Amino acid sequence: MKAIIETGGKQYYVEVGSEIYIEKLEVESGNKVVFDKVLMVNGVAGNPYLTNVLVEGEIIKHGKQKKITIFKYLQKKSSHKKQGHRQPYTKVKITKIA
Repeated sequence: MKAIIETGGKQYYVEVGSEIYIEKLEVESGNKVVFDKVLMVNGVAGNPYLTNVLVEGEIIKHGKQKKITIFKYLQKKSSHKKQGHRQPYTKVKITKIA
């Protein structure tokens, strides 16, 4: 089975056994998580969400992505600013679509 879920303001195309990187969730590693905002399952779309459909997953780990560098420069003003940022993520393995 294949489904489209929504979490963290983004949509993900998942199937049983797939591993996805999503926005950080405040749940311990090894615990179960349930996604109830399911947009589509096997070609059947909801309006906007499907009822009586849940996608379950298991949290594998938490971490941070690679660092991105932001460099702002204003010419003729002798002004520049350098920043860095690492976005936190949660890795989830999809176990069941019901």
